[in-house]
Amino acid sequence: MATRSHQNDLTRNPVSPHAPMNPAGTPMPYRLDAMAMPRVTFTTLCIVLLALQGPAAAAHPAAQTDVPWPLYNQHYDGQRFSPLTEITPANVTQLKVACSLRLGDDGPFQSGPLVVDGLLYVTTAHTTVAVDPTSCAVRWRHVYQPTAKEVWIVNRGAGYLDGRLFRGTPDGHLLALDAKSGAVLWTTPAGDPTHGEYVTAAPIAWQGRVYVGLAGSDFGIRGRIMAFDALTGKESWRFNTIPMGSEVGADSWSNPASALHGGGGTWSSYALDEQSGELFLSVGNPGPDYLPDRRPGNNLFTNSMVVLDAKTGTLKWWYQVTPNDSHDWDLAAAPVLFRDRTGRARVALGAKNGHLYVIDRPSHQLVFKTALIRQQNTTLRPTPEGVRVCPGGQSGVHWNGPAFDPLDQRLIVGAVDGCGVFKSLPDTLHEEGAPYGGGYFVPDQEPPFGWISAVDDRSGQLAWRYRSDAPIVAGMTVTAGGVVFTGDLAGHFLALDRRHGKRLFSLDTQGAVAGGVITYSIAGRQYVATTSGNVSRTSFKTTGTPTLMILALDATPLGTVSVMTTANPDAAITRTLGFVDINWGMLQYEKFCASCHGPRGEGISGPTLKDLTTRGTIESTIESIQHPKAPMPALYPSTLNDQDVADLASYIRRF
Repeated sequence: MATRSHQNDLTRNPVSPHAPMNPAGTPMPYRLDAMAMPRVTFTTLCIVLLALQGPAAAAHPAAQTDVPWPLYNQHYDGQRFSPLTEITPANVTQLKVACSLRLGDDGPFQSGPLVVDGLLYVTTAHTTVAVDPTSCAVRWRHVYQPTAKEVWIVNRGAGYLDGRLFRGTPDGHLLALDAKSGAVLWTTPAGDPTHGEYVTAAPIAWQGRVYVGLAGSDFGIRGRIMAFDALTGKESWRFNTIPMGSEVGADSWSNPASALHGGGGTWSSYALDEQSGELFLSVGNPGPDYLPDRRPGNNLFTNSMVVLDAKTGTLKWWYQVTPNDSHDWDLAAAPVLFRDRTGRARVALGAKNGHLYVIDRPSHQLVFKTALIRQQNTTLRPTPEGVRVCPGGQSGVHWNGPAFDPLDQRLIVGAVDGCGVFKSLPDTLHEEGAPYGGGYFVPDQEPPFGWISAVDDRSGQLAWRYRSDAPIVAGMTVTAGGVVFTGDLAGHFLALDRRHGKRLFSLDTQGAVAGGVITYSIAGRQYVATTSGNVSRTSFKTTGTPTLMILALDATPLGTVSVMTTANPDAAITRTLGFVDINWGMLQYEKFCASCHGPRGEGISGPTLKDLTTRGTIESTIESIQHPKAPMPALYPSTLNDQDVADLASYIRRF
């Protein structure tokens, strides 16, 4: 099919003021080709096998069968559905912590674990660890040594293929590690950190290629996704998520020069249809975040799902959920590929604008969009005086998106519900490697909270909702046993009834749950693994060191198996205790403070730290760190000691 011109068929409609319409008057995205024929998914096979085995077999899974969790979202379709049935609503309260592993490398911890070939793999910003998935015993550990100044110190997980692990780094590299030994097989630069490019997403790998994109929308990058040869690390192809020149979508940037720093990063992971060979990715916000007039037009492919030929990188079709975004409402989480109860191929998207979208894959048309959180003043754009809008800048669906329940035909998705004031700043020129927000967001004094929603896959109607006092950003895992596993940012590991959303079990992990929550079986026994200990702008009244916890029914606790030393680059800095060390203070700031206060103290969800020397003494700055006001998390003395605080206070007073 020939490329459609967005200028020729653009009309306004209630779904999106900028979405094109088909002749029947229903929303239609731009597209380049037709959908592939129906496919048989991993989830469908699991359901068929359970049905063939019968109720007795479902209640007592074969002891010789190991069920892995080999990708960030369990399988290429991203459904996060497990066929395991040992843990049920009737016995889930018998879950106990079998073991836990403290990983060190304190800071943001949003990783999704994998379980493959009898080992569990988990990442922090710098470390990759392989452990026994039943005992937490460490098999190997690799610590990445940055080669340049890091942009944003966070990592969300690894990919796996044929005995190799693949992961990104905060300074823009992609690594391949031997899955059995942790030896580095190759490393290649995927992005340039001096331009604000880095890699947070968990790669996926398929048929000899590794797929990963760049983060850095808020630094004004020109986003792209790339395929690399899994054996050599050589780049196979790239697709620019911000089109320029003759590329499709370039005319959606009415000021062509603005596209050069147009954002379009990718946060999380991806989905892939193995039969059609289509790669599905979610593209983040445009830059600058809060100055939409600086970049007139729809700003493709920001806030869009983009579908590529996985072998060539050729654009197939796309769907944009928020054109010319002015509120930092990324499309951050991986798409979910599924079939509705009629067998129709669909794709689901969870967005930071607080909606769940379901799109028909053969026609590329929107089936429904369902609001998951409050929606107020969403058409108001940021002003110098400020406008209050719901959802806020850190609300909606973050890097972990929907899961699909094929038994009840529902999508289950977590979200953050919060509001606040969006303010714009005078237009400024882009500075390479510097934040490019054009404004900032001030959250309400009322703290945000969370929702878990179950949505009917055909009608978009809510089947049930669970409200959490703390935001929900962790992964959702749905099981054939009737349980949904997840966690909240107050540190609670949660188990809900799959059918009704009732909370069945809760465990205080002592650290914010912001990464993957997965389930798997070893030798016929079902386990659940959760991450705990996130410190970032999405923390909520709790902190903690990155920790992996493994649970099982009536487990005999093994305790905390290992306490990891803090990873480099911390160890690379020589400290003279008793004297102010600005370099150490800078490192603590980048790990614990920058995500709220901005890389240079300019303020994001937290207040600006500029000109502290005129606003108080060094003693008052230290006091504010040691005894912070909500919602700032308390890092002292659990994470920062007296020397850390002194170094940090001295560093931020230089802004």
